[in-house]
Amino acid sequence: MKYPPAIQNLINLFTTLPSVGPKTAERYVFYLLKENPDYMQRLAQAIAELKEKTTICNSCQAVAESDPCHICLDKTRENSSICVVATTREMLNIETTNEFKGQYHVLNGLIDMIKGLKPEQLNIKQLENKVKQGKIKEIILALSPNMEGETTALYLNKSLNKYKIKITRIAKGLPSGAEIEYADELTLGNALKYRTKL
Repeated sequence: MKYPPAIQNLINLFTTLPSVGPKTAERYVFYLLKENPDYMQRLAQAIAELKEKTTICNSCQAVAESDPCHICLDKTRENSSICVVATTREMLNIETTNEFKGQYHVLNGLIDMIKGLKPEQLNIKQLENKVKQGKIKEIILALSPNMEGETTALYLNKSLNKYKIKITRIAKGLPSGAEIEYADELTLGNALKYRTKL
């Protein structure tokens, strides 16, 4: 049976979301059909405002509500270390551990040749510019211990080694192949606390 175009269009849009297949997309659409117009309006407004009410922090490259973000504006944080993460979500996960009091830098992804994500498409130049200023003493690579994370860590280590700064990697408290964004606070906190030198 063919769905009406309005239903099929929304199913198609939902299937473009991560981990959403056609059956899950159908469930979402039929769930929404049962909801009242007020809920639908609030949902549509929240989606519309997602881009309007967020920006990119020019300092750490994180998605935030202001530029600079509240973390970069915090004068109590120390400026000699930078924790490098792939996404804003991972940065916020690390922040909940209360183990790191320095600055952050969000790469906006990991090197992934299969998906066509090359180093020049990530926020690596901005990181290098920070290091060139000479105030940074340590770079902490908080990247997922999977193939893409390892590739990115090796690339960053090679690129930043010429600046003679300490480059560390969060400890392998995270199992190999795990994603930082799904790690619990304790595991993530220990991984940061017991990081190793590269």
